[in-house]
Amino acid sequence: MNEKIEQMKQHYMDIPIPKELDFIVNQAIKQNKKRKSNVIWGIAAAAAAIIFVTGINTSPALAHALSEVPIVGDLVKVLTFREYKFNDGTYKANVEVPSITNLDNKTLEDTLNTKYLEEGKKLYTDFTIEMEQLKQNGGGHLGVDSGYVIKTDNDQILSVGRYVVNTVGSSSTTFKYDTIDKKKQLLITLPSLFKDDAYIRVISENIKEQMKEQMKLDPKKIYWVEGVSNEVNSYFKAITKDQNFYINANGQLVLSFQKYEVAPGYMGVVEFIIPTLVLSDVLSMRGEYIH
Repeated sequence: MNEKIEQMKQHYMDIPIPKELDFIVNQAIKQNKKRKSNVIWGIAAAAAAIIFVTGINTSPALAHALSEVPIVGDLVKVLTFREYKFNDGTYKANVEVPSITNLDNKTLEDTLNTKYLEEGKKLYTDFTIEMEQLKQNGGGHLGVDSGYVIKTDNDQILSVGRYVVNTVGSSSTTFKYDTIDKKKQLLITLPSLFKDDAYIRVISENIKEQMKEQMKLDPKKIYWVEGVSNEVNSYFKAITKDQNFYINANGQLVLSFQKYEVAPGYMGVVEFIIPTLVLSDVLSMRGEYIH
């Protein structure tokens, strides 16, 4: 352990100081001449944060060293790689781009991280374009908030959810998930968990039952399901073959639906945990994650 710590120390000392750091420190000193020691500590903390994040993003050696240290290693499995920010009071953007680190399967790691980066760039580009269009047409309020949550992180499974909240008058939220088998170093797809397409019918029927049961227990909940009248004359019939999903910390399959996909907008993003017993006859050998 001492040798590992020494390696980390050396990697840390070798990290090039970001060019922006001198400017940040000088500006902070100029603006806070009358403040006392707490200012200096604040500057030091900010500087350390910049060096640490820059180090992880620019030094594979440092990231590898951290990953092999107990506790600390858990912190660098998924990190914020880049942020896009804008806020003038009327137009606001906060886009956090995640990065998955320490996978032995570098092709998978690079593919996912490239996807996340492209998603983040597009979100911010679309925001700036729409902002300029609004300004040219008399103005208005516009916002985008995007980030990620770790749904599951254990010895075998890493499930990462990326969310986007768009605000134009009212807000709209979407979620996308990626679930990775950390031991086998592969991306888990929904079809890969099952023997054949029979899972579509089995899961769809269970979700319909859950919808009806939830509505019985809570009158405030409404789902567009057959047997229950609604104003849109649209009913949930079946999940798609690659329906949005993740595997939770209890090893259960969770199906996710976007806002307006199976329910009125006020219900937002809705999820259904599928009982493992319901899936027992259709799970494949790859369905070992579900228990």
